[in-house]
Amino acid sequence: MTSTDADISDLELPEPPDDDNGRPPQKAVTIGAVCKALRQEFPDVSISKIRYLEDQKLLTPRRTQGGYRLYTQSDIGRLRTILRLQRDEFLPLRVIRQELAGGRAEREVAAPGGDRFGPRRSAVAVRDAGAMYSQQDVVEETGAEPQLIRELVEFGVIKGETRSGARFYDETEREIVRAVSELAKYGVAGRNLRVFRSSADREAQLLQSILAPALRSRNPERRKEAVEALENLASVTTHLKHLLLIRDLRQIAT
Repeated sequence: MTSTDADISDLELPEPPDDDNGRPPQKAVTIGAVCKALRQEFPDVSISKIRYLEDQKLLTPRRTQGGYRLYTQSDIGRLRTILRLQRDEFLPLRVIRQELAGGRAEREVAAPGGDRFGPRRSAVAVRDAGAMYSQQDVVEETGAEPQLIRELVEFGVIKGETRSGARFYDETEREIVRAVSELAKYGVAGRNLRVFRSSADREAQLLQSILAPALRSRNPERRKEAVEALENLASVTTHLKHLLLIRDLRQIAT
């Protein structure tokens, strides 16, 4: 049924009737038309990726009696928000779902040409690694070359976990691959990432030294509070590092 979604993208669909309040309905388009409309901003978007986001309960387009997906402008706006949060803020889908549930809207996400250096909300979760993904899943989701993933493992940027002879990666590692894949377009190789890894290691050691007594506490409530404080500190330090980087980049650009 879903295999025919792409085949009807150019068909004229009947206009749905006005709703019960007499308001004109939002015109609905097919998944192929949505993909075509978004490709200028998101060259890597594909029908399979949109379907995957639906499988992850991030999108809920309505269906015709024949089972075809139909997307309204609201659906397209939500999809655009999801894609921007993935591309610009490198958020995992679990966090994006929380952002959308919390009211994050398209107007709050920077559009192309906007202030991409402005402050961003940072979601940092250290308690739950989330779902695990095979290397093939990571390749399909991020567009990264398998060789790049092997380099990242070799240089200790990501580790993965071996299960039944295959290596799997958590959501954070998958998003690391996505970010590095973007850097690779500018000629940044795996060996160049040691500076990022060293910086992250030093920051982790600093935060550990600050919260070590509470993290080692036998009191479950105190440990829970310490983990929450660790997440908050990580978010603040990430934002601070971002601001310091932007300051230096502005000096270079002027």
